Amino acid sequence: MSISQAIEKLEAHYSHQYEFIQAVKEVALTIQPLYDAHPEYEEFKVFERLVEPDRIFNFRINWENDKGEVQVNRGWRVQFCNALGPYKGGLRFHPTVNQSVLKFLGFEQIFKNALTGLPIGGGKGGSDFDPKGKSDSEVRRFCYAFMRELYHYINKDMDVPAGDIGVGGREVSYMFAMYKNLTRESTGVITGKGVGFGGSLMRTEATGYGAVYFLENMLKAQDEAIEGKTVLVSGAGNVSLHAAEKCIALGAKVITVSDSQGTLHDKNGFDKPKLDWLKTQKAANKPLADYVTKFGSGKWLAGQKPWQFKADIAIPSATQNEVNEEEAKQLVDNGVKYIVEGANMPLTADAVDYVRDYRVHYAPGKAANAGGVAVSALEMSQNSVRQYKTFEQVDERLKVIMKDIHDSAAGASEQYGQTDNGYIDYMAGANMVGFKRVADALVAFGILN
Repeated sequence: MSISQAIEKLEAHYSHQYEFIQAVKEVALTIQPLYDAHPEYEEFKVFERLVEPDRIFNFRINWENDKGEVQVNRGWRVQFCNALGPYKGGLRFHPTVNQSVLKFLGFEQIFKNALTGLPIGGGKGGSDFDPKGKSDSEVRRFCYAFMRELYHYINKDMDVPAGDIGVGGREVSYMFAMYKNLTRESTGVITGKGVGFGGSLMRTEATGYGAVYFLENMLKAQDEAIEGKTVLVSGAGNVSLHAAEKCIALGAKVITVSDSQGTLHDKNGFDKPKLDWLKTQKAANKPLADYVTKFGSGKWLAGQKPWQFKADIAIPSATQNEVNEEEAKQLVDNGVKYIVEGANMPLTADAVDYVRDYRVHYAPGKAANAGGVAVSALEMSQNSVRQYKTFEQVDERLKVIMKDIHDSAAGASEQYGQTDNGYIDYMAGANMVGFKRVADALVAFGILN
C-alpha cells in the first residue's frame, strides 16, 4: 500500500479527527523521496504502522470542587511509538482537549523526539479539565484524581509524561506526589519537576530558548544575525515569554505578545523589566492589558492577533492552527522572512503552503520547539544517575542539540533535492530525518513494534 493509499484509509477511519489528519498529511507530503529510496519501509508497512498509536487509554476522572460538588472529566494517554525509547510527551489540561488533538500531538512527538537524537519515543496525554478559574485546592484534587487513573500506564522505563498547556510545575508536583504515594517509588516517571526534588535547571526556559537557538542557526545559514531584527511573538505563556526573553538578550526587538483576549503591542519593544512584569502578571492570571497603564506605553488590541505589524521574524507560540492563510499573507506582506514555530502546528496547512511558496524561511514545531523535550530527556538521565547539571551545562547541551537538529534537517533537505538556490526546506528535512530514525528502528525490530 502506497503512502497516498494509507492516507485515504486513515481519512476513512478518522475523518472527524481533523488535527490528527492534518499532522499526518504534513509528514506524508514531505517524506516521499525518502520512502522511495528505501523499499524496506514499504515492505514493513512502516508508514501504516506509525499512523496508528500502539494504544490509547481513555479514562474518567471524578473529583470534588470547593463546594463539595462531584465533577467529572475525561482523560487520555496516547502511547504512539516506543521504537527509540520510552514513550515521552506532555500532559495538556484544557477544555479543547480531545482524542484528535492528543493524537496529532502524539504523532508530532514521535518525530520531534527522534530529532533530538535522544532515546525517547512519542506519546501525549491530558484532560478536558480547565485549570483557569480553579482554586489551588481544586487543581490539587484534580491532579491527584488524574494520577490515580494514569499511574497504571506509566513508569520511568515505559512512559514518562511531562507538562504542556495547563500543566506547569504546580500540577507536575501534585501528580508526582500522588504517583509516589501510590507506588512507594521515587523515580523519574514525570519530568518538569521542581529543582531540588528531581527537576532539571533550565527546563522552564528550554522550549522558548531552544526555538531561538534554532532561529540563530537558520539566520547563520543565510549569513544573517538576530541582532537588530524585529520579532512578533504570539502567546504569553512559558514558551512565548522565554522565546521573547532570549531574543531580547541577543539584541532583537520583540514588539508583541498575546493571549486569548487580544494582543499587546509596544512599538519600542519590551525590555527585561517589562518582560519580568509580564511573567508575574500571567502567573497571577491577570490581564496583559494592564501593561499599558503600568508602563504608560504600548497598545492593547482586544480580540486581535499580532500578525498585522511589520517585522523580520515571527514566532507563533500560542496553540495549534492559530495562523490561517489570510494571516500568513499578512506576515508576508509585512516583511516577515523567518517563521519559527514555538507551538505545535500553529500554522494551518494552507498557511504553511503559502509561506513556503513565498520562500519564507519556515521552521516547523517538531524541529524548532524540540528544546523542551530535549531537556526533559536530560532530566530523565539526571534522575537515573542522581546527579544534576548546572544551568550553564544544560544550556550548552541545549545549544548543541538545537544546532544538530538544524544541521541534520538542512542536510536532509540538500540530500533529497529539496534545497533550492539557498532556500532550505526545513519542513521536508526535519520530517525525513525524524522519520528515518524511527523507520530504521522499526525495520530492525521486524513487526513487533
